Amino acid sequence: MSLKIKPNSLLLVLTASFLSLLAAETVVARTVKVEMTVKEVDLVIDNAGTTQKMWTYDGTVPGPVVRVKQGDLVDFTLLNDVKNKQSHSMDFHAAVVDVLDEFSEIKPGEKKNFQFEAKYPGVFMYHCGASSMAEHISRGMYGIIIVDPKDGYGPDYPKPDREYVIVQGDLFKDGTSAEDRKWNNDWQAALINGKVFHYDPVHDENATLALESKPGERVRIYYVNAHINESVALHPIAGIWDRVYENGNPKNTRYGMQTVNIAPAYALTVDLISPKDRPTNNAIVDHAMKHALNGAITILLNHEDADPKKGRDNNLVLR
Repeated sequence: MSLKIKPNSLLLVLTASFLSLLAAETVVARTVKVEMTVKEVDLVIDNAGTTQKMWTYDGTVPGPVVRVKQGDLVDFTLLNDVKNKQSHSMDFHAAVVDVLDEFSEIKPGEKKNFQFEAKYPGVFMYHCGASSMAEHISRGMYGIIIVDPKDGYGPDYPKPDREYVIVQGDLFKDGTSAEDRKWNNDWQAALINGKVFHYDPVHDENATLALESKPGERVRIYYVNAHINESVALHPIAGIWDRVYENGNPKNTRYGMQTVNIAPAYALTVDLISPKDRPTNNAIVDHAMKHALNGAITILLNHEDADPKKGRDNNLVLR
């Protein structure tokens, strides 16, 4: 028995099928709520336990990692703790808004809420934009927002085995004025995720942490330059960057790079793959020797007994 479909009925069937496929491909944007509290606190800034007064988001340098997907709506709330002495603000480099509205500063005890769509995939800095910006940033008010591409992983953006976040910033002599910070006077060291030689037990006997992976794994590093004045010349000693994603966007990919420049307030994503047939080590350095020999060296240990938790399950910042 043959099935006969009238022309009008066929049109309705095709239209319904098309709408069904369209609905299946439509992804509803999420709303991601993010809240941070500005805290002016004494923090440990080296592996020996030295402390300094820092201005922070949620009490850490860098601040919390914000991770969303392209197309998500970020609903952000900033609270300036009533015990603070300074006005503060939030400037997301991933946001397209009004600098005089969303990014305006708030006084101690005040709260600020705003929303923005994460339109572009990549890795972006966030920081305080209150005056003096040089002082607020160099005292530790910075962090990272990762916007994962809506298409996810694929041949042009392979899934990594491990992921790490590194934010490099400044350490000035305690009490350095905003004016002197602007001119880099009394600069002392480079901070890696808040500490000098944070992950370098080779050059600092007090260091207890290092990045780890197994031989042959693809290690993806999201790197932010939070220096207020100077660029970072990022190089993996005893390695080559397999892929470099400018601004963290898979559409901006370079291959087989030895050293990549990261301007102040800029960020990028780099992939490193170690030899799979033996254990090795890498030193991830800022090849500007002023920075490297004053704190900006990170050791990556590639061995079979690598800690399975490091660089996985949102454990991107080792503390």
